[in-house]
Amino acid sequence: MNPIAVITTVGSHAEAQALARALVERRLAACAQIDAIESVYTWDAAVQNAPEFRITFKTTDAQYTAVEAAIRELHSYALPAIHAIALAHVHAPYAQWIRDNSNGA
Repeated sequence: MNPIAVITTVGSHAEAQALARALVERRLAACAQIDAIESVYTWDAAVQNAPEFRITFKTTDAQYTAVEAAIRELHSYALPAIHAIALAHVHAPYAQWIRDNSNGA
């Protein structure tokens, strides 16, 4: 079980808080961090510009499928961005904390 960061974006702070809380309460992620960002992207054949909130979930590669499923279940976007980044160098006690708190139990 290697630590990863799963990232998604949502359109409101309230949705970010609700999604973060839901995955942490389900023990799919040890923690979730919320950042205000500005996104520029193509949607409906036009370039869009909008404020969003990025959520970074700290979890394990073993939980990725369950985390993705939960995000898709709870997300308001038709096509949510969901991607993971391997955390290659992690302080060992912190990595263990992630494992202990994102076991889905």
